[in-house]
Amino acid sequence: MKTKSILLSSAIFIGLGMVSCNSNSSEDSKDSTEQVNNEAIEATAPTDSVAKAQKDDAEMVVDLASGGMFEVELAKVAVQKATSKDVKSFAQMMIDDHTKANTELKNIAEGKNIVLPTTLSNDHQKTLNDVSEKNGKDFDRKYMDLMVEDHKKDISKFEKLADKGNDGDLRTFASKTLPTLNHHREEAERIEKMTDKM
Repeated sequence: MKTKSILLSSAIFIGLGMVSCNSNSSEDSKDSTEQVNNEAIEATAPTDSVAKAQKDDAEMVVDLASGGMFEVELAKVAVQKATSKDVKSFAQMMIDDHTKANTELKNIAEGKNIVLPTTLSNDHQKTLNDVSEKNGKDFDRKYMDLMVEDHKKDISKFEKLADKGNDGDLRTFASKTLPTLNHHREEAERIEKMTDKM
């Protein structure tokens, strides 16, 4: 048991170093984090079936954490650039609610020895850059269109974790977060209709 604990600690320590180094390269932070988790799980899981279950959960958690971080970063831009009061209010709600959920997920992940990305994935960074280039009403429309689309995907991912996750704490977290995400989607759709008329 002690040997497994030392191996896991070493794998996580080495993995964190790899993630930190990779954040400055062109390698995707999400992909490199998933690789770190897979290697740590393979080094410590007692059986292949346990390893598969842990990898599935870790992959879902990394994906959710990556998406949550992206929504907060994009919302920070929206608070500054949006012209509509409703869009600004929505963006602030994203910052508040997703920061809270991200922190809770991070705490659960740490307890499960799951390493999370600390920088945006390449795709998320590209989308952030693209949306940030918009101004005025074009920005408002693009941001709200993206938020509707993004929350539909988020809800699907959280439902999957709530229904099919192997870890009870992660299933509970996903179930508890779903009502907030549904509220976000409803608000995003309402505001999107308003921005389409602008």
